[in-house]
Amino acid sequence: MKAISKSRDAQLIFQAAYCALALVACVGSVGFFDMKFTGDFYIYFTNISLYLSTGLMLAELVQTARKHGDSHVTVLPRLRFISMLGMVLTLIIFNALLANDPARDPALNYKVECMLSHIVLPVLYVAEWALFYEHGRVSWQLPLLSALFPLLYLVYVFIHAALWRFDSSVMNYAGTDPIIYPYFFLNPEKAGVSGMAVWILALLAAFIALGYLFMLADRLLQKGRKG
Repeated sequence: MKAISKSRDAQLIFQAAYCALALVACVGSVGFFDMKFTGDFYIYFTNISLYLSTGLMLAELVQTARKHGDSHVTVLPRLRFISMLGMVLTLIIFNALLANDPARDPALNYKVECMLSHIVLPVLYVAEWALFYEHGRVSWQLPLLSALFPLLYLVYVFIHAALWRFDSSVMNYAGTDPIIYPYFFLNPEKAGVSGMAVWILALLAAFIALGYLFMLADRLLQKGRKG
């Protein structure tokens, strides 16, 4: 385990494979494989998390390619941790809630870009962090700080909705929801204002709790390497 965690060759292979798969997902996120431009790609938390993780992994790949010996990956560890929580939340929320939405065509769940974004890449992103980053450095404040990511996303969504004048007649690419409300739990017309507030608070709490679970994992991984 100690040898793998610092292995430049192992890091290069893993990071290059991730970037290749992420490129497929990014291209698919704008509708390439359907031969139809998905004009609302920019509003989904899934895609924002995907693009952030892809950028960070590409930065890791560049760093690894440039170094001459074996060592841990050190690219922006705090941002890497926050982006990992975003990817894991994407995996959980999609598979627990969104994939089973009666208004959603089940066939969409089996598209290559969908499976990559919601299952394969989140799992690989966690594995890469577990394998190649130095552990025991996640502070207890970081999970709380991480909540800024979904909070900023909420601000972004409602600014976007305001720019569209809260016009719910403009539908998303699948024709199932207004473009201004990318998820049913952010749609006051479906969930109600109080219901939406409950969803937001619950998801923020879940995001923070997830952060503390990964902080615990960080400590256990540190002990495992020392052992």
